[in-house]
Amino acid sequence: MDPLKLSTRNVVESILVLLLFIALLVALYDVMQLFLGVLTFALIFCVSFVDVFERLCRWLGGRRSIAAIVYVTVLLFIVALPVILIFSAFHTHANELNNWVEAWKTKGLPDLPASVKTLPIVGHELQLFWAHIQTDPQSILNEKDPEAKSMIQQAIHSGTGILGVSIQFIAGIAISAFFLAQRHQMLNPFRAASQHLFGEKDGNNLFQITEQAIKGVSIGVMGTAFITAGISWIGLAIAGIPFSLGISALIFFLVVIQVGPLPVWIPLTIWLFIEGHTGMGIFMVIYGIVVIILENIARPLLIAKSGEIPFLVLFVGVIGGLSAWGFTGMFKGAIVVAICYTVFNSWLAKKNGLNNKVENQP
Repeated sequence: MDPLKLSTRNVVESILVLLLFIALLVALYDVMQLFLGVLTFALIFCVSFVDVFERLCRWLGGRRSIAAIVYVTVLLFIVALPVILIFSAFHTHANELNNWVEAWKTKGLPDLPASVKTLPIVGHELQLFWAHIQTDPQSILNEKDPEAKSMIQQAIHSGTGILGVSIQFIAGIAISAFFLAQRHQMLNPFRAASQHLFGEKDGNNLFQITEQAIKGVSIGVMGTAFITAGISWIGLAIAGIPFSLGISALIFFLVVIQVGPLPVWIPLTIWLFIEGHTGMGIFMVIYGIVVIILENIARPLLIAKSGEIPFLVLFVGVIGGLSAWGFTGMFKGAIVVAICYTVFNSWLAKKNGLNNKVENQP
């Protein structure tokens, strides 16, 4: 057979195999896309609690399955149960709001509380607006109806999104227990594949850098959430907010999913002003600003301290990935940038090594 035809045939076959492989990867991504959120949460919990889990295994005499059951039970009780209780409370207050609207339709609006009328800056404006609603409610309803519908739709959409993330969050805890129990068996195939693709030395380096990137983002996310929730609990306790521990757990959850504490903090501050606790309301405003500043300072600091990858490289990957792909993008971006950084440094080191050999030759 003609060697040229044989070579052309081999090239065509190689291209077809490559195209088939790419198509399979695209199809695999489409299949796994639904589970990326759950797997991301599982990854966060795995990296954040791996040392605690290994210590628990030693206490239980190396019985990893029992350790996984204890781990899931404790974590669900600490994290998931308060979130469920908060959503239940929201449902109760939604029913109360519905009853209040029905009473308004039949009896009219009550007078505005005196504590609200005396609020600084906005009290007088609120009093005038409330009086206008009392005298001519229909005109206000007609005027604000489109805005109200839009706000309700946005609230429903946001609530549905947060509920979906809550389910992923809880599922991530359960899956992380399986990952931790089978940690070594699950990591070995990825380490072997990395060594086959890039060589033993570069493959090990690439695997370690990827692990460092995931660890850096995970510690940044979980550490920031713990710090924000802890500081928030202190402020809520000082302000005398009921169920401050459960609310702090909800803030922890919102910080983990990158929403932040504001959706909880703002309604609580408004509630304090309405109840007449003006001093504590002002305290909550100032304390909330401090919490937000600390949250935004803690995240990059924890990411910078958590690994051997340069802070700027990891931070660019986190922010770029978050902007491009949302919550899971923090990990995708960090991993992609870390791999590119490692491959580039490895290539540069090889080139420098070859140049030094050439220069040293007589």
